[in-house]
Amino acid sequence: MAGSFDGRHVVVTGGCGALGSAVASLLLAQGAVVHIPALDAREADSSPLRGRANVDIAPNVNLTDEGQVESFYTELPALWASIHVAGGFAMAPIASTSLADFHRQIDMNLVTCFLCCREAVKKMRAGRAADAGRGRIVNVAAKPALIPVGGMSAYSCAKSGVAALTLALAEELRDEGVWVNAVVPSIMDTRANRRAMPDADHEKWPKIDEVAQTIAFLASSENRATRAALVPVYGRS
Repeated sequence: MAGSFDGRHVVVTGGCGALGSAVASLLLAQGAVVHIPALDAREADSSPLRGRANVDIAPNVNLTDEGQVESFYTELPALWASIHVAGGFAMAPIASTSLADFHRQIDMNLVTCFLCCREAVKKMRAGRAADAGRGRIVNVAAKPALIPVGGMSAYSCAKSGVAALTLALAEELRDEGVWVNAVVPSIMDTRANRRAMPDADHEKWPKIDEVAQTIAFLASSENRATRAALVPVYGRS
């Protein structure tokens, strides 16, 4: 896929995190110009991509704030793809889950995805002549959205919403040539997850770079036919 993003502008939310930065790095290697919304200046400054050519990190963008998301996308150049990695995880038995906890999972995972999908569609429709009304949206769901896991009710509901949004939007945009898909990772092999689960078989977990490669294909112009897909990236887990 070398060069498959040449000169094309791509948003990567959560681009300062482990998976997001891996996705952004892969797209940069394929010629993309990457735009990353960061929650604040501290997050922007700590990004491993800070200072890289063809990377624009915009601080002070709260992806749960409708106005801030609208402003971020409005100021972008013509957009080819929007990849929505931003989210958050928490688990607890339902009896220990407050309404605030539930709302937090919905906000971090589903609301951010909804707002970014909506604004990405607007920007794609207004794009340059060659790509106007065409493009790619890739969301990130999670295995518990498809396969129930105890103690994750709030998280599972939020990521199930991401999956449902993906499928509905894929049908809505089908005739415009905007392909919408989602990857569905299991537990990924990150330093944080290894620290949290030191006794797990880490070799079974999908690697960050492997998940990033799947996302990059779905977001590329080489993906000519795949839409409305919830793509498992489970590794051997």
